[in-house]
Amino acid sequence: MEEITIQTRRQTEMIDITAAVQDAVKRAAVQRGVCTVFVPHTTAGVTINENADPAVVRDILMEIEKIVPMRDGYAHAEGNSAAHIKSSLFGSSASVIVEQGRLRLGTWQSLFFCEFDGPRTRKVWVQVTGER
Repeated sequence: MEEITIQTRRQTEMIDITAAVQDAVKRAAVQRGVCTVFVPHTTAGVTINENADPAVVRDILMEIEKIVPMRDGYAHAEGNSAAHIKSSLFGSSASVIVEQGRLRLGTWQSLFFCEFDGPRTRKVWVQVTGER
């Protein structure tokens, strides 16, 4: 397992972590298998989506804010209920096939770390299993 550290800069943002995860796959020397990306935080998540057009990320963040606004009369005393809800909707893990030592993502796909309660220093755990 490998740990990637991410420094987020905004309360809500999506950061492309594809290159960092691919580097972890390379160091694992697995040629064929599965890469699991796990976010050990209750107010952050991970997703796979388009990275060719930055408007896609902007649109995702805009719409998730409409669905789960930061302030909406939540009972959680810490004041970050929206972040907990958003992380549950996005999920805490993603799995990607590894083929010939590379992440097998679609043409326009990238892995994104999703921050919902930043700015913070965050961790992403990467586990690669398979054949060398």
